[in-house]
Amino acid sequence: MSKQYDILIKNIGQLLTMDDHNGPVKGKAMSTLTVYENMAIAIKDGVIAWIGSNEEASSLSAINTMDAKGKLVSPGLVEPHTHLVFGGSREHEMALKQQGVPYLEILKRGGGILSTVGATKQASEDELKEKAMFHLNRLMSYGITTVEAKSGYGLDAETELKQLRVAKSVNQIHPIEVVSTFLGAHAIPAEYKGKSDEFLEEMLSLLDTIQEEELAEFVDIFCETGVFSVEQSRQFLQKAKAKGFDVKIHADEIDPLGGTELAAELGAVSGDHLVGASDDGIRKLAESNTIAVLLPGTSFYLNKGKFARAREMIEKGVAVAISTDFNPGSSPTENLQFIMSLAALQLKMTPEEIWYAVTTNAAHAINRGHSAGKIVEGLKADVVIWDAPNYAYIPYHYGVNHVNTVIKAGRIVYEGRPTYDKTSIH
Repeated sequence: MSKQYDILIKNIGQLLTMDDHNGPVKGKAMSTLTVYENMAIAIKDGVIAWIGSNEEASSLSAINTMDAKGKLVSPGLVEPHTHLVFGGSREHEMALKQQGVPYLEILKRGGGILSTVGATKQASEDELKEKAMFHLNRLMSYGITTVEAKSGYGLDAETELKQLRVAKSVNQIHPIEVVSTFLGAHAIPAEYKGKSDEFLEEMLSLLDTIQEEELAEFVDIFCETGVFSVEQSRQFLQKAKAKGFDVKIHADEIDPLGGTELAAELGAVSGDHLVGASDDGIRKLAESNTIAVLLPGTSFYLNKGKFARAREMIEKGVAVAISTDFNPGSSPTENLQFIMSLAALQLKMTPEEIWYAVTTNAAHAINRGHSAGKIVEGLKADVVIWDAPNYAYIPYHYGVNHVNTVIKAGRIVYEGRPTYDKTSIH
């Protein structure tokens, strides 16, 4: 008796398996992409069970046979940098920014990050869960099946832990896999002005609870002018590593302080932003296994005119990923496909490099390189069928959603709208 699969996808025009390399894809290797044509894949018990030609698939049977009609099929996209859990929104600030009101003045008026911190403190866990579920649905609609979520809008023990508990809770009830990062060191609260070292010690005091409750895998810090120095960031992340956490760093978003060099020195899983990365920082990144997570949506939205030097990074041998940086202040978008277009237009990345940046390298940037960002027999079946004829079409045709169907761990979870069971969040 022949084997019956759960799902069989036939008539795939182009199939991207993204399995050409072991580990992060660095430098010039990002420009070589194997594309399989006229293919089919079969899914059984949540994993990729078979990959072969469309002709071979004619002898297979499945409970659900899907006709891709010549469309592009890829792994589920991986989103390696978001601030998923937060209260409120900040659309009222756009007019102020257009009028040229400085950010510090917006802060004085109760806006900026302090507005989000206040709204997050006031929101209940259920309210934050409902909001996070809404954003996860939207992320999923754009083809994302794995997402990183940072805290950082609490800036006190109670609210930081609340954010992390919400992220853990939605990971348990939403199809998307949510990977949590503790970013308590996101800003300096007003009551700690001039006492930032004391604030960092308070954030470090949460690590035992975070570890005991399994609330986060990573610890992050914002290393930037006016926030935390390179030396403060070094000591903070070293203490987190000593506790057993992997580390990330918001580095050199504005000024070339040396955060990029620090990311490489500490063996951070990723260095993020890197708009102001120095030549020496790029060289050290290339010599390390640290992933450069670039966030062109932030540069676009803040309208500063300066983007990370992706071309130089890739040419020097850096492994590059890209991300939305979804957050309420500097990049309020869940549309990773638009970020792929920005990567082409502003970072000057090729379509091949962009696809590695949203799959393989993005997965390695959150320690999921072994389980996400690829279509491989025996691996979890995270698959997207696109309303596009080829992989170059996605970054080319910007500003719209090209997703036809999203499959997460072998389940169809999106077909124009979420299809998974709406488990109660209460």
